[in-house]
Amino acid sequence: MYTRPLARLIDQLQRLPGIGPKTAQRLAFYLLKRPKHETLQLAQSLIDATEQIGVCSVCFTLSAEDPCTICTNPNREIGQICVVAEPRDIVALERTREFKGRYHVLGGLLSPMEGVGPEQLKIKELVQRVNRDEVQEVIMAINPSVEGETTILYVGKLLKPFTRVTRLASGLPMGGDLEYADEMTLARALEDRRDL
Repeated sequence: MYTRPLARLIDQLQRLPGIGPKTAQRLAFYLLKRPKHETLQLAQSLIDATEQIGVCSVCFTLSAEDPCTICTNPNREIGQICVVAEPRDIVALERTREFKGRYHVLGGLLSPMEGVGPEQLKIKELVQRVNRDEVQEVIMAINPSVEGETTILYVGKLLKPFTRVTRLASGLPMGGDLEYADEMTLARALEDRRDL
């Protein structure tokens, strides 16, 4: 129905999360209407991001540096680690300006139904980090979902013999995502965290 390059563009856009066939078509036509230099800038940004961004070897967030700027910041508290599921959760927590420690990205949540077990996540690395760095507190900042609760309980059980383990307090709705919570809700959740 479409010329081959346009069909390929629509197909590639459809692979993005939340983009269906109609939205992919609209985006493709929008991009093709834009001046050529704008479309080339977008393409170059995608290339640059995939070539220059990697994973921090300490906390496993996305970063152009290794270790990342948070891990190398001497003003961050080394004895406090906030555990999140994905790198985008760090951005949400950093917007609150409340947390002064460091982070650890698990890379997902435990989900036996989807075949995601502890081996697929950065849990072993977290336990090693807690032991090595003499961490006084681990804050579990995980989305309050079934998978999130499973992950919190599993990781908490592993870490309790070594350090204090807390979780975010109320304020985050069940099934909600940290990425979409406002700064005040996240700040209150950080302030009112409690032991597992």
